[in-house]
Amino acid sequence: MTDILTIDGDIVPKFPKHVKFKYNEPRKEWVLLAPEKLVKPDQIAVEILKLVDGIKTVKKIANELSKKFNAPEEVIIEDTKVMLQQLADKGFIVE
Repeated sequence: MTDILTIDGDIVPKFPKHVKFKYNEPRKEWVLLAPEKLVKPDQIAVEILKLVDGIKTVKKIANELSKKFNAPEEVIIEDTKVMLQQLADKGFIVE
């Protein structure tokens, strides 16, 4: 049985080895690639995913986004947790 990852502020999210987050130059868009799967994240998700490096916690990611976009960190951390949880549930994010 596989453990289900629950995203909270202290989790350090990363992409599993089989998932690639990359810029598709011909189409001018960011994509998440996995075997037989392709996800085209929206602009907000792209900003979050650019900070997923296997080093930063969710809190640190939210803090950086809060500064970049001059937005309340409490709101950003909640939105970030929800988005990362959706991707974790599909196997695109691990700890």
